Amino acid sequence: MSTKDTYLAGYLGSKTSPRRAAWQAWVAQHEGAIVAMGGPLGKTKKVGPRGIEDVANAMAAFTVVRAASHAEAARLFERHPHFSIFPGDAVEVMPVMPIPGREERR
Repeated sequence: MSTKDTYLAGYLGSKTSPRRAAWQAWVAQHEGAIVAMGGPLGKTKKVGPRGIEDVANAMAAFTVVRAASHAEAARLFERHPHFSIFPGDAVEVMPVMPIPGREERR
């Protein structure tokens, strides 16, 4: 997968909310920009020098989108239904960078 103009959106919030219906309308409106729908995230295992442990974090789901700029990618998530599902939480949008020293494939 080429990383050019590709952004990862990480949804932050509680993993226990039962409301998810509004997502379908957002997906239909932005389907041209969605590279990978992603999905909800489950419990986290952290792997480090001391081994594997169960940890908690605020990452609830993810989506990968393509946009002409970081700002344009972020604008895709303004008024996203995520905010009605997890009030007060956020979507963090970051560029997916190419692996250093590795040629981009299309």
